[in-house]
Amino acid sequence: MSIHTQPQIPELTGGMIRPDDPDYDKARASFYGGSDRRPAAIVRAADVHDISRVIAFARDSGTEFAVRSGGHGVTGYAAPNGGIVLDLAGMKALDIDAQERTAWAEAGLTAAEYSTAADAHGLATSFGDTGSVGLGGLTLGGGVGYLLRKHGLTIDSLLAADVVTADGQLLRVDAETHPDLFWAIRGGGGNFGVVTRFQYRLHPVGTIVGGMMMLPATPDAVASFIALAEAAPEELSTIANVMPAPPMPFVPPEHHGKLVIFAMMCYAGEVEAGQRVIAPFRAVAKPIVDMVKPSRYPDMYPPDDPDYHPIATGRTMFIDTVDRHVADTIVEQLNSTDASMRAAQLRVLGGAMARVPVDATAFAHRRSRIMVNVAALYERPEQASEYEPWVDGFVAALKQRDNGAYVNFLVDEGEARIRAAYPGTTWDRLRAIKRRYDPTNLFKICQNIPPATEGRSDRQP
Repeated sequence: MSIHTQPQIPELTGGMIRPDDPDYDKARASFYGGSDRRPAAIVRAADVHDISRVIAFARDSGTEFAVRSGGHGVTGYAAPNGGIVLDLAGMKALDIDAQERTAWAEAGLTAAEYSTAADAHGLATSFGDTGSVGLGGLTLGGGVGYLLRKHGLTIDSLLAADVVTADGQLLRVDAETHPDLFWAIRGGGGNFGVVTRFQYRLHPVGTIVGGMMMLPATPDAVASFIALAEAAPEELSTIANVMPAPPMPFVPPEHHGKLVIFAMMCYAGEVEAGQRVIAPFRAVAKPIVDMVKPSRYPDMYPPDDPDYHPIATGRTMFIDTVDRHVADTIVEQLNSTDASMRAAQLRVLGGAMARVPVDATAFAHRRSRIMVNVAALYERPEQASEYEPWVDGFVAALKQRDNGAYVNFLVDEGEARIRAAYPGTTWDRLRAIKRRYDPTNLFKICQNIPPATEGRSDRQP
């Protein structure tokens, strides 16, 4: 379907935005810039019935469609050229049962919206690291965030979900009902249907010790920071961004552009103990900026700039260790390009995430030790060809034994990398479930897992 062909979807409760509408450009924009995809229509779903009607129209007409929750997907899949965007951002119902410590949350809610509401009860669910990320895509890929070591991935707190499948059925899935589909949506991405609501477990999280700390990024400092993060109690989760210091008002001008560890730290435990755990990080080097302090969990999400749409090339990977040699490589690589902004993001994993059996969910990287994301940001889309070789070279220089990938951070890298996100029997099991619930591959505009074909041996173990 071209953008000039107007899809006719009857009886929609929500709105439909077309290319000639004044807010079309704003509606089709995603978080990341550099893409100019022009869908034929954007349907702002109001309820499950709207979702079912869009699925039926796409299935019967052969029109490509993509599902968007918060628009943070790094591939830009959420806006297919000439297709339909099913935008869930208007579906924000949230029902918190503070006594039972559970919540039903519609997929259009953002991490910040949910976390702020839960914090009023002294509770939290482990989400990602950006407040404006939609719960839908974040959860379906796994959910790696500030409470990972204490409370696991987002999917480790997922109790149930409502899913509209390719045949238009609304299914309640959990460990007892449609357990195969429940297994698949915990890490398998958007391949199996449109999740309209999630039921999450809530955890007691009161005052945290958290915030941003910025340190000079020497190889010794990088290696020491990661060693401390690995040795820390699981109440502490960290994200260490090794990057040039941005010209932010709180950064002294003499440090602008120099390599720093831009660290986000979150200790979800007793405040006095948290202060003791954070102290050794302050001793790694004299902090340039230190905003780590007692606060509430939603304060971990910095304010979002709605006009910020970075253009970037990135890759995700897992590694086993960051010793002095690896730290040297990180610093050398970051100093070897003129990209306006570049970063190596290091996330120490483990803790509660690692205690879940590898085959318990479609996220199969429970034993991975450190996640690394390498990125170059630049001014114009056509500069991608200048900086992609640097990103690829950086990844090659860091490669160790772990060949896995986190699906939520994959860009458009082909089937081999999607398979790296689902190692071993996980891939075959997902393909068998895909054949059961989406045999025609209707849900394909994502990091796609094709349905198993008849006669193959890729069945659920």
